[in-house]
Amino acid sequence: MDPGNSWREEKQSAWLYRALAAAEPDARIAALFRSLADAAESQAQTWAAAAQEAGEILPEPFVPERRARLVAGLARRLGPRRMKPALAALKVRGLSAYTAALTGHLLPTDLAQVGLSHRSVGGGNLRAAIFGVNDGLVSNASLILGVVGASASTGTVLATGIAGLLAGALSMAAGEYVSVRSQRELFEYQIGLESDELKKYPEAEAEELALIYIARGMPAEQAREFAHKLVKNPSQALDVLAREELGLNPDDLGSPIGAAVFSFSAFTVGALIPLIPFFAGSALPNAAYLGTGLAAAGLFGTGAAMSLFTGRNPWAGGARMLGIGALAGATVFAIGRLIGVDVA
Repeated sequence: MDPGNSWREEKQSAWLYRALAAAEPDARIAALFRSLADAAESQAQTWAAAAQEAGEILPEPFVPERRARLVAGLARRLGPRRMKPALAALKVRGLSAYTAALTGHLLPTDLAQVGLSHRSVGGGNLRAAIFGVNDGLVSNASLILGVVGASASTGTVLATGIAGLLAGALSMAAGEYVSVRSQRELFEYQIGLESDELKKYPEAEAEELALIYIARGMPAEQAREFAHKLVKNPSQALDVLAREELGLNPDDLGSPIGAAVFSFSAFTVGALIPLIPFFAGSALPNAAYLGTGLAAAGLFGTGAAMSLFTGRNPWAGGARMLGIGALAGATVFAIGRLIGVDVA
């Protein structure tokens, strides 16, 4: 581990915490950031001594990097809460204080509760599947209607629909892959730093964790006792430090390839629905009528299914999604008709 790099990390963290404390309207969280700034300064001194022993010259005065200054400036204007993803990437701790306030996340009362997953894998996948199918339905049905509106031939409409299916599915898969891979890389980087720090100064890490629990309402003595017990088990400590200090949930990290395949498949299912009559050998205009009807049924179905997550009446949810899809399809059809070009 490079002492100079660790010194810079801690100095930058201290600088960021002070900037966030000044921008944070919640006095309780602002006090947490000020305490974390003091802890980071203390850890920076530890690394400075190690760097001096290694003969490394540290820059004085310390100047935070441009990215940190930009994020701090945005936090002053937008509020630290809105900058959580960028702050996590800069290894800002204490972000779970926001999550707890928003979700009612309970504090653990004993070590047996640490590391337990509260993630609903099945529910998350079902929600992603419904939205993926819905995206495929709306985008490809609208594309097909736009080409039909431009007076294209049956073959051209079919080719356009297939191209739209592949382009949309591949785009969704690529975006999901990059998103999940980026999350995993962030976690791996942050947890690596956390592991090194836990080995270097476990007592300081325990104190930082205790400060977070205190800010969230745990009595100070109980918080410190719990945190010090926790850091005695490194693997357990790393899990809770990721959640509580960095606001990262290891259970949310899936496979980038798996996420891409899942996204590709869900979008493809939705995009195929308006193409079914064309694959069955039907020609225009009947294929367009049948495809539109199938797409409408699919949109109503996905809208009704979304009520599982929104709590809305399924009939109202289905009607709303059908109306949104109809508006999108009608708009694209009108644009195609306005162009009025026979692309056959």
